[in-house]
Amino acid sequence: MADGRIHVVGGGLAGSEAAWQAAEAGADVVLHEMRPQRGTEAHATDRLAELVCSNSFRADDACANAVGLLHAEMRRLNSVIMSCADAHQTPAGGALAVDRDGFSEAVTRRLSAHPNIRIERGEVAGEPPATWTRVIIATGPLTSPALAEHIRALTGEAELAFFDAIAPIVHADSIDMGIAWRQSRYDKTGPAGDAAAYVNCPMDRPQYEAFVDALLDGPKTEFKAWEGTPYFDGCLPIEVMAERGRETLRYGPMKPVGLTNPHRPEVKPHAVVQLRQDNALGTLWNMVGFQTKLKHGAQTEVFRTIPGLGNAVFARLGGLHRNTFINSPKLLDARLRLKVQPRLMFAGQITGVEGYVESAGIGLVAGRLAAAEALAQSLDPPPPTTALGALVGHITGGHLLAGAGSFQPMNVNYGLFPPVDASGERPRGRHERGRAKKLAIAERALADLEAWTPVTRSARLAG
Repeated sequence: MADGRIHVVGGGLAGSEAAWQAAEAGADVVLHEMRPQRGTEAHATDRLAELVCSNSFRADDACANAVGLLHAEMRRLNSVIMSCADAHQTPAGGALAVDRDGFSEAVTRRLSAHPNIRIERGEVAGEPPATWTRVIIATGPLTSPALAEHIRALTGEAELAFFDAIAPIVHADSIDMGIAWRQSRYDKTGPAGDAAAYVNCPMDRPQYEAFVDALLDGPKTEFKAWEGTPYFDGCLPIEVMAERGRETLRYGPMKPVGLTNPHRPEVKPHAVVQLRQDNALGTLWNMVGFQTKLKHGAQTEVFRTIPGLGNAVFARLGGLHRNTFINSPKLLDARLRLKVQPRLMFAGQITGVEGYVESAGIGLVAGRLAAAEALAQSLDPPPPTTALGALVGHITGGHLLAGAGSFQPMNVNYGLFPPVDASGERPRGRHERGRAKKLAIAERALADLEAWTPVTRSARLAG
């Protein structure tokens, strides 16, 4: 007998959002999560929507950043991920960062309490049962081998993968605040209302040069079975960045601009290492941009050469794991359905979007589209002028196929949106023109989102 419920496979951010959206629309949902019966190389708990890398959802300004616009759209569409993120945010300057434990606990409680959602623990090993008429596969970058093999056999596609890395986390009381100081870059106040959201560790030129040498010389974790697999540029290990040029880090995660050392205000740091609050208590801080594949012993040795971290105690050291995604432009239709077997939909990182919010956003769309089909309602994919629609467009046809392996994971960005005419405002200067264009994109997106489907709460449009 056909099972008309929506089966969501994977309880990460995308799967959790898909289940929530479908259930809120009135559909019956079964959410399958294999943890704790089967663990992964990156997860530490059995909670839904566990964050395994950074705790940051990135920039939260809808008028100045594409991911901030995506935040705004998802808030308007009753996103459980954004609601729980807002409720458990930690100071992070202009970004939205969350207490990772409080966040995942909240998502787990919300879904567990929903009358239309049933959570089943256990692996969907291989092909989902043929009786399941609607399935959303949201297994993310760590899809179980049996399911990954079924997808490969079904599509005839070779598996695509890239390396992803995580950054170390430091106990706050082990940071020497006689050397380090609290300040957000340019003293910018973020969504949590804190203008001093980061801990900053300064380096002079000799210290920076010695640090780069140590990064380059330190022993690395290598995975020979993954040889040839590319890194995702948005999450490069810090030592890989250093290999691209000695000044790369000073123009990346260690840039010293917008910061003044109160201990030595007359001396401009040559480079600065920043740490961002990782939990609500403020007892744990993660090293921003310090994803690494250094071996654990080398990490403690090298990172303790950073001024202010000489006696650092690490709650978690960095690591490296593989992410998996499908060739979505070739395999999926505009409704995120597998062309060769339309009962299977895909959502999240496995589709080739990168980032927590992007993954949840595709889950949101998949959940709404699946619910509309289950309830015999009419709903098109979101307009391409919205951040959600721009992401869907990229993974289902916006990418120009240029040969095998050309499709790579991507964060939401303004290049995915159709052009907008902001010339009528005639702003002066390049910066003003850019700001006007971004504002025009945001205003158009939110207006078109309203026309796509009724929204449930107002977006935060920062000035």
